[in-house]
Amino acid sequence: MKSLKYFLVILFIALNINYIHAQSSGEIVVLNKADFLEKVFNYEKQSDEWIYEGNKPCIIDFYADWCGPCKIVAPIMKELATEFKDNIIFYKIDVDVEKELAAVFGISSIPTILFIPVEGQPQAAVGALPKEAMIRQIKSILLGKEL
Repeated sequence: MKSLKYFLVILFIALNINYIHAQSSGEIVVLNKADFLEKVFNYEKQSDEWIYEGNKPCIIDFYADWCGPCKIVAPIMKELATEFKDNIIFYKIDVDVEKELAAVFGISSIPTILFIPVEGQPQAAVGALPKEAMIRQIKSILLGKEL
């Protein structure tokens, strides 16, 4: 029993180190429901008011592996995650795996990109936006810069 506790503690630490490394190195973090509730928005606890759980703005890419436009957006998101790694956290959610999360946000078309500022309401963009359009959204919605 004691060895199981030690194993679970070590596993927990390893997963958190991996998550912190992904955030600081410009990687895109795959979210499941449990991670979403902890790191983004706990809609089970706070269903009537949006409260972002993070301390940095984030972008969530709702995608599917079979989606052609999603495959166009993926490398752009990777570039942006590297460029903005100090200021923004990048997540992605597979709508085929996390159907409940897609339903919560009413995702009916993919890719849908959710821009979530630290304070204020999230804003969504649907479709394969070019990199320049994504940068404009990032600067105006997430970083509060006038364009």
